[in-house]
Amino acid sequence: MSLLELSGVSRQFGGLMAVSNMSFSLEKGEILGLIGPNGAGKTTIFNLINGYFPPTKGTVTFKSERIDGLKPHKICQRGLARTFQVVKPLQRLTVLENVMASAFVHTSRLNEAKELAMRSISFTDMEPWKDRLAKSLPLGMRKRLEMARALATKPDLLLLDENFAGLNPSEVQSTLEIVRKIHQSGVTILIIEHNMKVIMSLSQRVLAICYGERIAEGKPEEVANDPQVIEAYLGGAHA
Repeated sequence: MSLLELSGVSRQFGGLMAVSNMSFSLEKGEILGLIGPNGAGKTTIFNLINGYFPPTKGTVTFKSERIDGLKPHKICQRGLARTFQVVKPLQRLTVLENVMASAFVHTSRLNEAKELAMRSISFTDMEPWKDRLAKSLPLGMRKRLEMARALATKPDLLLLDENFAGLNPSEVQSTLEIVRKIHQSGVTILIIEHNMKVIMSLSQRVLAICYGERIAEGKPEEVANDPQVIEAYLGGAHA
């Protein structure tokens, strides 16, 4: 049984069909890469999965339960968390307080929230930063804070939206190590990423989309060499 399944999912904004008849599944323990040119509909798919937008049609199933139509916090409580492409931490709170805010998804007790938060902070190697205000963090640490916040919700499935964008090579390497560690801990991952080296090294399977439609799916090297995928990137397609 698939952990996550999208069946015939579409999302229309006025006259624009942002995602069209999208179907795919994600198995427990898998890392699936989602690629496509800018504007292809990748983040819209994430928004449909985590309840930010309801589908215009189609179904989203998580752990054998339909979740399309549920509010994001209800979906998060079921074990599905995400990071965001544009990182927006709670600027005036510390790293610890930011992560604690996410931990309250599962508890109303301050001590338990702090314990969960510290576990996530330690897991993402952010202990030296825990008392720093979020607004003072460099980009690489803000991206890492996003992962710590998501992990504090105790996800079974984690959606990563361009966590490597804007990072220098050493930050890319350290973030790769953290993502691998998250996966090794038993978390299934669906990742959007433009850095093809990252996608190739992390993903067991890749789904390529363009104009909101699937154009290729398979092993990373197969998808990277697919003529439609090459055309979509080199042709500068937009949606």
